[in-house]
Amino acid sequence: MMRSQNPEPSACSLNQGGSVVLATSPTMTGDAARRRGVLTMDGGIPASAKFQHAIEFGSGDALRNVIPLPPAEAALDDSGYSLHGTGPTAITCALGSPDAVLGEVTRLSPTVVWVAPRVPQVDTSEARTFPVYLSFNGLTIGPLNGAFIHTDADVPHAPVGLQLVGVTVEQGREILAFLADALRRGVAEPAASALPVQDTIVDPERIRSIFSAICASGNKGVLRRQGRVVRMVLERFHAATGQLEWRTEESTPDWGDPAYDIDVIGYNSAYRMRAETGRGEGDRLFTTLPAQLFRIRHRWHRRVPAPDGIRARFHHPLWREQGLLRREVLDLSFSGLCVRCQPQDLMFPGLLPPLIELELGDGQMVSVRGEIRYVSGVRADGSVLCGLSVLPYSSDEARWVRFVSQTMSPATRTSEGLVDQLWDLFNRSGFFSLGGSSPEEFEELKLNFASLAKRAAEVPQLFCQAVWPSERGIEATLSFTKPYRHAWLGHQVAKRPGKPPPGVQEAGQIMRDIYLRTFEHPQSDPDFHWVIAYVEALNPWIAKAHVRYAERQMETGAGLAFTRKIQKMKAFSHELSGRDHREFEVGPATAGELSLLAATIARKFPTCYVESLDLTRDRLDMTPVTQKWKSFGMERERSILVARRHGIPYAAAVMELGQLGANLFRLLDNTRMFSLVEDGTRAFSALMDAARHWYLARRRPSFLFLREDEGGSYVQECGLHDGPDPYMWIISSKLVPDFLEHISELTIGRRGAHSR
Repeated sequence: MMRSQNPEPSACSLNQGGSVVLATSPTMTGDAARRRGVLTMDGGIPASAKFQHAIEFGSGDALRNVIPLPPAEAALDDSGYSLHGTGPTAITCALGSPDAVLGEVTRLSPTVVWVAPRVPQVDTSEARTFPVYLSFNGLTIGPLNGAFIHTDADVPHAPVGLQLVGVTVEQGREILAFLADALRRGVAEPAASALPVQDTIVDPERIRSIFSAICASGNKGVLRRQGRVVRMVLERFHAATGQLEWRTEESTPDWGDPAYDIDVIGYNSAYRMRAETGRGEGDRLFTTLPAQLFRIRHRWHRRVPAPDGIRARFHHPLWREQGLLRREVLDLSFSGLCVRCQPQDLMFPGLLPPLIELELGDGQMVSVRGEIRYVSGVRADGSVLCGLSVLPYSSDEARWVRFVSQTMSPATRTSEGLVDQLWDLFNRSGFFSLGGSSPEEFEELKLNFASLAKRAAEVPQLFCQAVWPSERGIEATLSFTKPYRHAWLGHQVAKRPGKPPPGVQEAGQIMRDIYLRTFEHPQSDPDFHWVIAYVEALNPWIAKAHVRYAERQMETGAGLAFTRKIQKMKAFSHELSGRDHREFEVGPATAGELSLLAATIARKFPTCYVESLDLTRDRLDMTPVTQKWKSFGMERERSILVARRHGIPYAAAVMELGQLGANLFRLLDNTRMFSLVEDGTRAFSALMDAARHWYLARRRPSFLFLREDEGGSYVQECGLHDGPDPYMWIISSKLVPDFLEHISELTIGRRGAHSR
């Protein structure tokens, strides 16, 4: 018997990130994740193996021809909704006939059923399909066709998975109606998604900085008190008294008596404060600056509203009769979309649309594949909101990254076509004079730089060269390059001196925009684990933005950041040391010497240094990186030489080469040297001369030696030239959202009228 009281799923309100959520596809770890094919990416972004490695269809028509997709390809094995009903509130599953009850359903979607069996052992070896019946509140759906999914048969009462096969659109509608009814009765819940980052902030200066930024940006807040909700904004932060002045647009707000719980949104975090005291005056509420602040949500990717007119076209992967769906895109990030759908679209968490064509306007289209992550209840306008994780098709990756980057940072753009203006900015800002250099020294690289700038926008997998243009030229620039397997290098930052251009209200807006554009760019890279930079701490803002931040993170002991002063010394390829190196034999490192080098580096340096610079044993040769750069017609190379005395390895040189023009200070043409014995530095001059021959053979007139120790007599023996002493700066990709929050706090509303 088949029926449903209400074919359109709806739900009681449950707020998650500003949307009403009916259910969320789960993130699992450990053995359960491996069994069910679910992976967890860095930053807490869930993505299944099916989602990541799905077939790419050439067109919507090609996809339509194969619909319905097999259920195992159309949705995750753990798609749908979590259930916890018991007795009369449980959905039960029966096999063979309606009265042959297997047990209570713990998870359900139109493609899969997970059941807690009533008997200790269930024989799941049966390969054929068989009738499946679902019962709830006196109603039954069935027969459906189902087959066992592999489970832990040896574990008593282990959950039993059933793959539903050939579910019709009407049966799918009835299953979703069951689930909506169960949620209204309180026996269904959104499944646990990736947990947000949560921490407690007690540093007074950090709290003041956060509220200054929130006040300047006009972000929304919510006061909760005994069931009452008042929406408001932080109108003023009175810095002298530590008083917060909130304003609401409600005509007769009921502030009531304290204490108050107040949630407020920052750059990409939600914060909660507890106000034990406060007073209301009309549309204003006055509270004091809290002694502690709780971060209750922390996003990996910033979301922004989608441009008007963006539409998503896709087919339901299970039901051909649904036809082509064309739905409005409400917001987006590098990894996701929010789409306004209709209840009759029959969306559910874990569904895997293999082709979503995004209409960008002007005839442009980008193809992505998706995983439904949440489905809202029916809203007042009759629609439902669907949140999706998305990955671009390989052919559209560059177009997708450009579109999202420009949408998220509309004041910035990439630098192609602006090379002359960019060169002028480098001159005006003093960039060419850093480290005692002169503008004339860079002229030989201008053509290489111009060529690379034109290509960089077409290769977002390796480059992001962002600028902030105005009517008077380029105001600021910052570049990112991917020189290592899991790390991006931030470099070539410059800003026009003097006052900002007309129309820019805040002095910090330009730097904030350029940092957001470039630091968010690597977040589209699934292999992104680290950010590296070499920063000049003589600039007070750079010191506070980068060095102090990393030092604070190092104090936590989490191993997610590292900074220390180094020296960039210049070596000329034709300028040999003139010393006698006959006691040493220098040659390519053997396999055993590579293992010794990797072990030595791991012992002397923190993990983030080793991992970010590809100095682990398995990545020392950087082969995948070299191949990726070569695939775009660009140079990237690493070689390792060892100096031996009587067959004993004394020291190693790690030499790297990068595409000309990628960095104007030739930062990718660098050498590091490591002692392998106590007095290994005595072999450094032999290695340095060998490195000179290596670079000369590759037509590099000079290169950098990165001195990361205290120096010594070897510096003079190697014939090195003094250079600047920046801080090497490394942070984990996991810290990028927090770092951008930090940049937002530094740049928003400095000395503005909101803070008095």
